[in-house]
Amino acid sequence: MERPEHFIARMRRLVALERDAEIEETARLLASLPASALEARGLCIGRLRVVEEDAGLGGRILLAFERTRGELLPPTRIQPGDIVRATQPETKSERQPAGRRRAEDAGPPLSGIVYKKTAARVTVAVDDLPEDGLGDGVFRLDRVANDITYRRMREVLDRLDSDRPAAAAALRRAILGEREPRYDPPRALKPLDPGLNRSQIEAVEHALSAREVALIHGPPGTGKTTTVAEAIRQAAARREKVLACAPSNIATDNLAEILARTGLDVVRIGHPARLLPAVIEHSLDVKVAAHPNTRVAQGLRRDLAEILRRLARARDRVERRARRDELRALRREIAAIEETAVRAVLDGAQVVLATCTGAADPLLEEREFDLAVVDEAAQALEPLTWIPLLKAERAILAGDHRQLAPTIISREAARGGLDVTLFDRLMARDGERFGRMLTVQYRMHRAIMEFPSRRLYGGRLDAAPAVAGHLLKELTGVEETPATSAPLWFIDTAGCSFDEEAEDEGESKFNRGEAEAAARHTESLVAAGLAPAAIGVITPYSAQVRFLRERLSGLGEVEIDTVDGFQGREKEAIVISLVRSNPRGEVGFLSDARRINVAITRARRHLAVVGDSATVARDPFIWEFVSYCETIGAYRSAWELGLGTV
Repeated sequence: MERPEHFIARMRRLVALERDAEIEETARLLASLPASALEARGLCIGRLRVVEEDAGLGGRILLAFERTRGELLPPTRIQPGDIVRATQPETKSERQPAGRRRAEDAGPPLSGIVYKKTAARVTVAVDDLPEDGLGDGVFRLDRVANDITYRRMREVLDRLDSDRPAAAAALRRAILGEREPRYDPPRALKPLDPGLNRSQIEAVEHALSAREVALIHGPPGTGKTTTVAEAIRQAAARREKVLACAPSNIATDNLAEILARTGLDVVRIGHPARLLPAVIEHSLDVKVAAHPNTRVAQGLRRDLAEILRRLARARDRVERRARRDELRALRREIAAIEETAVRAVLDGAQVVLATCTGAADPLLEEREFDLAVVDEAAQALEPLTWIPLLKAERAILAGDHRQLAPTIISREAARGGLDVTLFDRLMARDGERFGRMLTVQYRMHRAIMEFPSRRLYGGRLDAAPAVAGHLLKELTGVEETPATSAPLWFIDTAGCSFDEEAEDEGESKFNRGEAEAAARHTESLVAAGLAPAAIGVITPYSAQVRFLRERLSGLGEVEIDTVDGFQGREKEAIVISLVRSNPRGEVGFLSDARRINVAITRARRHLAVVGDSATVARDPFIWEFVSYCETIGAYRSAWELGLGTV
């Protein structure tokens, strides 16, 4: 086993490599690609204008952007919670790479966080406005790298190199292999959630018996987050202080929402612009604003909104400066009033929630917890996972190392082991000792479940009776057709001459013929009465996502995204386009069994995988999947279904 000091030094080097790779990649794209190409990659949105200004929580300013011509926003990777930079490049320079534009072409930059995004509008929360106001120009939003995450990883690695804080010393030593983890004899659990199955109860009993660390292994659809919530509720019932985290804002918010529904006093730390609407009322900002000590701040916020309106109308430079001074003074006053209430709100919370990065918030710097819980731990870089762990005496990690790991840009960092999560490492070290696996899944028809169960989960998964045989045709308003009566199809396009293509700018792949076949199958499900919103179309390649979104634009509620974008999601029907079709048999990152596992386990009642077996089945895992489909009578030729011609 690697010595702790060597492990920490290696992690420092790999984090630095990844940070440098992200900065270089962003700079390369901005310097070499025009705005149209960046927009096609989902990295920017151009031709925007500010249509509304409003006051947000915590004195922040909300700017709503829409397209200048009123059309819908393009498909984009820019999502709520992302950091963006707004600039006002001249229209003529929009065709030039960002790195080659003259400085005088750009207006004042404005950084903020995406607060909300709809089909036609993106709203950004900013802390301040430019000295001369926004003006009436055309804006462009660029998604930018966030150095805060890397800084916090470096800081936690420095702390990991010592026994401080003392409360986490035993946990640190057990995880780094300096001592064996200890477990008390499990105590029989009286579940607070009466719907838990036996494997979930055993996982919670084991987790609560851990003196240092325990794992909850939750394959797709097995109710992992429900099980995590039960463990947290049991700890809170023992009057333990709990810090609950996940690597993403969405996963953290989902856990917060579940816990809040049980009646626990939860506080979600994080920028309100990054939180789901259902969680806002449990955010620290809102709870502080509602605290008796800060009622006076409500009137100040109304004053703030009024000053914002006056600032928007101001045309004189002197008047704008005066209004901005008023804004700053009011915000300082609001912050001073709120500060006294923050401690009281956090002291009274049974569970504090934050992302793994957010757990390094200065508000939590001096706080220690009895238990740290990290959900979706198999999707978090190990240094990020350590941030909440070093604030607690014990830890529970929940996840599934058979699904996608965090994305690593630097190939050197990935080869060095940065793509190995803490959950991965502990499972490989002694998964039977550290963890318990959940074995009853509540999502998939048994025919969809059976292949991943056999291949990745030791054949241990069982389909709950309510889902084991469910089909699309049983849904209200859905007709009985061959597709709605089948839980699983592999639609083989071999011999159809549906060849893959590479996009003109970039490395992503698309396949026109296969996209058409996937689109027609999707349309047949809608024609049979299935609601478009109940369908997800998944493909590994962003270029194919863009192609399919255009092809299926008439079915606006059909959700089309990459495999990575669908992790943690589910739909009644999933249609997958594998894209790859070439004489060389190259499958690219389809060779990652975890990516295929995520894709095929998103479906509840119907899964259709469209692909060229002559290419994709050269990968051993996909070959086994195609063979499984043939064995159970789920293999279909595209010609047989009338999808073999374009």
